[in-house]
Amino acid sequence: MIIRTSLKSFSSFVRSRFQPLLWCMFSLFALSLSASEKPNILIILADDMGYGDLTCYNPKGKIPTPHLDALAANGMRFTDAHSGGSSCIPSRYALMTGRFAVHQSMRLNDGPLIKNGRETIASLLKEQGYSTAMVGKWHLGFDPYLQNTKKPADYTQELKGGPVDCGFDTFFGMHASLDLPPYFYIRDRKATMPPSEDIAANNSMNTADKWTNIQGAFWRKGKIAPDFKMEDVTQRLADEAVQVIQNHTQEKPLFLYLSLPSPHTPWLPPKEFVGKSGAGMYGDFVLQVDDVVGQVSKALNHKQMQDNTLIIFSSDNGPVWYDKDCERFAHKATGELRGMKFSSHEGGHRMPFIASWPKETPKASTCEQTIVFSDLFATFAELNKGNHKPAKNNGEDSVSFLAFLKGDKNIEKRPAIIHDRWTIRDGKWKLILKHKKGRSNYPEIALYDLSNDLSEQNNIASKHPAIVEKFSLFLNEALKDSKQ
Repeated sequence: MIIRTSLKSFSSFVRSRFQPLLWCMFSLFALSLSASEKPNILIILADDMGYGDLTCYNPKGKIPTPHLDALAANGMRFTDAHSGGSSCIPSRYALMTGRFAVHQSMRLNDGPLIKNGRETIASLLKEQGYSTAMVGKWHLGFDPYLQNTKKPADYTQELKGGPVDCGFDTFFGMHASLDLPPYFYIRDRKATMPPSEDIAANNSMNTADKWTNIQGAFWRKGKIAPDFKMEDVTQRLADEAVQVIQNHTQEKPLFLYLSLPSPHTPWLPPKEFVGKSGAGMYGDFVLQVDDVVGQVSKALNHKQMQDNTLIIFSSDNGPVWYDKDCERFAHKATGELRGMKFSSHEGGHRMPFIASWPKETPKASTCEQTIVFSDLFATFAELNKGNHKPAKNNGEDSVSFLAFLKGDKNIEKRPAIIHDRWTIRDGKWKLILKHKKGRSNYPEIALYDLSNDLSEQNNIASKHPAIVEKFSLFLNEALKDSKQ
């Protein structure tokens, strides 16, 4: 009896003293288990790269892309994926916010485009326990406005409104494209070195290749930092991304957004890639993009993270590649699509989009469903907490395509708005409404049936007034709260 009483007392003592600790340990174990089940997420976004630049999308292309082809072989290739516009800014806005870019002005001199309090894919994932990092080109604005030549920024002060104010724990990169001054690196909110030197404008118009004034080794004059070497930027950002992966402790899942400035101008391929493609300086620069994908994939493998990482590769908009370039190099950078960068036709915004997630995505598969960059928000939300309904005014235009990633093709999608000239896609139909500031050589209304007119040659708006009216009403509804 004494022994039993003593054991009972001891048991009570242990429970009273150590039960809180045991519950804490159990909770930590549960959290770590939950974290381990969540996939790491890696987005690699190229800049000004076309639908037909990847061999897996265009077998007749002149640019070998073995690492991207391997990514597609290990995952899913989307054939009807669209950016948020046919230029840099609206695409990145839609990707980050889950919101169509038509809702507000995309002018950077109005300040940071993502306003305080608006949820982003980074803040969403951070809330779900992710370590969040961005490397590369931001192009959604800082305060102060960095391209203001009348009142240059004070680079000893913090630059606000950028990635670390929009959900990222860390940031290393640049404020905009590689041809837009000032040229300098930013780490978190501070310039690594101020742009204190001058660089003259440059282009490749008078070279043997005879590019236009906005192709080749083109950049604008302006200020440049001593540690900023244009020909080294892409590899510098690749090194930073690899370091983020190498330093990741795996206590939390990782979200890494690698936003490359290439193959946007200036086309500056390293020596090892010069002359190795069949598409001139541009094609050689695409080779480096493919090589970066290989470097990052190798880093994931080295950390044994590859099996539980969702890798998404895409581009922000179409290439600067004219008909004469297609003829000269026998390379169609947009495949069979019409248009290029700044165009409302498919070549401006239909993007290569590859998703590889070994645990879930069928290998060597394709998906023909229409998706847009804004859909990443709802997809990541569903991936981490089930049927997530965003708070009011957050991710309001986003529809999850998680089921597509897992091979389910029987899901109904809704119409999607592309920013340029108010372009609407819904299934086989595509409507282009001319914006009041649109180019004069576009018709007021253009309707195409992409199921038998992928190159958009036949405007059939006059034959289908009901469809035009339906899409116009959809656009008007979406624009109710627009500032434009």
